[in-house]
Amino acid sequence: MLTVLAVALCLAQGDRRVQNKPYIDLRQLHFGILIGMNLQDIEFENVGPQTLIDEDGTVHEELILTDADKWNPGFTVGVVAELRLSTHFSLRFTPQMHFGAKHLTFLNTLHTDAEGNMLRQTQDLKNTYVSLPIDLKFAAPRWNNHRPYIMAGINPMINLTGSESDIIRLKRYNTMVEVGVGCDFYLPFFKLIPELKFCFGLGDVLDQNHKNELRDANLRPYAGSVRDAQSKMIVLTLYFE
Repeated sequence: MLTVLAVALCLAQGDRRVQNKPYIDLRQLHFGILIGMNLQDIEFENVGPQTLIDEDGTVHEELILTDADKWNPGFTVGVVAELRLSTHFSLRFTPQMHFGAKHLTFLNTLHTDAEGNMLRQTQDLKNTYVSLPIDLKFAAPRWNNHRPYIMAGINPMINLTGSESDIIRLKRYNTMVEVGVGCDFYLPFFKLIPELKFCFGLGDVLDQNHKNELRDANLRPYAGSVRDAQSKMIVLTLYFE
């Protein structure tokens, strides 16, 4: 929302004003830092009914529904290097770290507790990502001290977290595509850039072998309740250049 309002403000400026940092965009290469917040999400494909065989040979059926039931805000920090390609295009490399978590809920629909409610398991799937996005940025002509832009790129990510006791565990490596909008604000001593971007994972991020490694056999039906997982993320960032 902050970025959308910023872009609207850029377009609404009608009178010419004195420009701050008039030559900053003519540099071939410039650097900065970034801070922000992220919202991580994951979308599961449930397997449906499972036919399981206990250690004593007993066959039984389970139907467990798994979902990430809420958004958890996280923190983002990193640096930026931007290479000027032309008047309107630039290439940007922004190594960063995303700290956050996903809250998972597992509903065992075929078993109930003493009060008649479906058995429920939860997991806080904590994630710390090292993110290495490369983005192409297209900026409109500068007007006074504002310059809106759009961007898109590819974002390889490394997941630094994961425990053997987790019900669901994600793969170490993932790749996302990202698109976003932002606006450059030219202040007297630096450039402030709010940006809102949306990231979509490519491919399955679920660690398929993890369910066989769980020591607690009671958790294996929950770990096996999904066959595919697609990661998503929304990031609101402030760049300082």
